[in-house]
Amino acid sequence: MNKVILMGRLVADPETRYTQSNIPVTRFRLAVNRPGKPQEGQPSADFFQITAWRSTAEFVGKYFRKGQQVLVEGYLRNNTWTDQQGVKHYSDDIYAEQVYFADSKRDSGQYAGDMNAAPQVSSPGFQGQRPDDGDGFYTLNEEDEDLPF
Repeated sequence: MNKVILMGRLVADPETRYTQSNIPVTRFRLAVNRPGKPQEGQPSADFFQITAWRSTAEFVGKYFRKGQQVLVEGYLRNNTWTDQQGVKHYSDDIYAEQVYFADSKRDSGQYAGDMNAAPQVSSPGFQGQRPDDGDGFYTLNEEDEDLPF
């Protein structure tokens, strides 16, 4: 099983680019606090490079900003390549499958943007509608097989 779940803060604004086939790819770094009590002189966070593709990439690029707390679900991928000098390089990257806002509403007010524009989760195939009744819940029927949670 290859599953990664991280919660941390964005170190910088995500950077979205497009492949030659016009497929969006967004990269960002996430600072994740280390568990336990920090030791003097030791770093208290780890920094991870995250890559998102397609609709998840567009979602991250549009709604996420530096300093926001986010939750990322994805998988770990090992990459190897040889540079022009013939030196072999290795890297471990996290590929995001789903991303979520993790700030409280109070903390994320400056990042929230237009909440009528999109749901707060990037889940493949989820076409959420804003709740009409104001209670914050979506009306689901028994035919809903692709729930966003």
